[in-house]
Amino acid sequence: MSLADRLRSLSATRLQGIRRGIEKESLRAEPGGGLALTPHPAALGSPLTHGHITTDYSESQLELITGVHDTVDGCLDELTRIHQFVYRTLAAAGGHTGDERLWVGSMPCCLPPDETIPIGRYGSSHIGRAKSVYRMGLGHRYGRRMQTISGIHYNWSMPGLSNEEHFALIRNFRRHSFLLLWLFGASPAVCASFVAGRDHGLQPLAEGTLHLPHATSLRMGRLGYQSEAQATLAVSYNSLESYAASLHEALTRPYPAYEAIGIRNLGGEYNQLATSLLQIENEFYGTIRPKRVIQSGERPLHALRQRGVEYIEVRCMDLDPFVPAGIAGPTIRFLDVFLLHCLLQDSPPDSPAEIAELGHNQHRTAAFGREPGLELERGGRAVKLVDWAGELLAQCAPIAAALDAAQGTTAHAEALAAAHAALAAPETLPSARALETMRRDFAGSHIAFTRAQSDQTRNHLLGLAWTPEQQQEFQAAASASIARRVALEQADTGDFETFRQAYLAPERLQA
Repeated sequence: MSLADRLRSLSATRLQGIRRGIEKESLRAEPGGGLALTPHPAALGSPLTHGHITTDYSESQLELITGVHDTVDGCLDELTRIHQFVYRTLAAAGGHTGDERLWVGSMPCCLPPDETIPIGRYGSSHIGRAKSVYRMGLGHRYGRRMQTISGIHYNWSMPGLSNEEHFALIRNFRRHSFLLLWLFGASPAVCASFVAGRDHGLQPLAEGTLHLPHATSLRMGRLGYQSEAQATLAVSYNSLESYAASLHEALTRPYPAYEAIGIRNLGGEYNQLATSLLQIENEFYGTIRPKRVIQSGERPLHALRQRGVEYIEVRCMDLDPFVPAGIAGPTIRFLDVFLLHCLLQDSPPDSPAEIAELGHNQHRTAAFGREPGLELERGGRAVKLVDWAGELLAQCAPIAAALDAAQGTTAHAEALAAAHAALAAPETLPSARALETMRRDFAGSHIAFTRAQSDQTRNHLLGLAWTPEQQQEFQAAASASIARRVALEQADTGDFETFRQAYLAPERLQA
């Protein structure tokens, strides 16, 4: 069946049934551009139990989470409101915290020595301690600086999709996600503190700033979320069964380098949750994940095996420093078109050779994507990135039209037209704009540019209308989250080691 035939088989009701949500990470930064080392503000609630405001790796790294939405505007409106509450809470805190702002770039602000980057703290409950120990393990395995990279995760679902259709979408997404890095990558430069003491291959742009002149997303390249250990994983996306088997082995097979770290140090403090290649499922890096909402205490892999894929999580989107919420409406609409293209196009099984090609394409696009004439690999042959991108955009036209017809808008076609325009004018891409603005207005400084954008964003969000009712609603949610955290702590029985072993028991991964 062709893409056109599959598209015709989708009813307007199913297209209207698309749902999305956003998870957005941002470091808290000091006015001068250094990492804020203050604790997660108590007035924001408990990061362990708050549904919309938590932390990611670091105590200094906020994660803002929307609910599930049937419209793009509804999703962005909620994300904006969460930002407003965070900024008003920071401003009201006074002292050092009152001057903090959310860093609007994916690559971090000026970082202190690795060991002083604070990992997230979640209270004294067993599950809270496990979250902190997991982060300690990430620090031992990959270094804490790597974990301070921030991005947008886009959660997407459409009614009526089978496991097979979800994995067909995922395979095509992995084939074509270079297009998203090229169009929306916005991290072509880094603060030198991020790569201090490492081989990096970057070029100086200014004192304290390193870059690659044609980079799109250093976050998604070799300096970003990469792991030599995980590169040994031959994860197959050909079925739920093959994917689950790959993860199961990584979660249960001891890995020598991590065995050497040990579960605990000589003082009895925990170094990591486990000595396997992956401590838990979330440690597996990837541009996209199949997901399922889990029940209390349930392992994510068990949920997938037991009840199947519910939605997919896109993980390759940089923060856009030029828009207040970190992602713009046209970008989200393009993502919806792109994901439907991945679903509807033929999706042959992947192979080890193709997986190696895809990794090569990702790294080349991240580091050199705007280089004129850049070639990627497709089926063992070289193809120009712009030619391949043009083919994909052309194939997306009827999908954008179908979404617009179902939703009574022209916004998807406009988002696609903007992508076509960028293909003809790569100097308009966010990565190119960021570099040009750094050079023109900030003497080539990544920190000065991102700090100025962060200040502008802070002022914009603090200037938006805000009602007493909205303030009350968010304060009530913060208070309720703290009460839930305390209840968890009081309900715990037994010791943490017993909890850790029970949670990691291999049988809990099975359906």
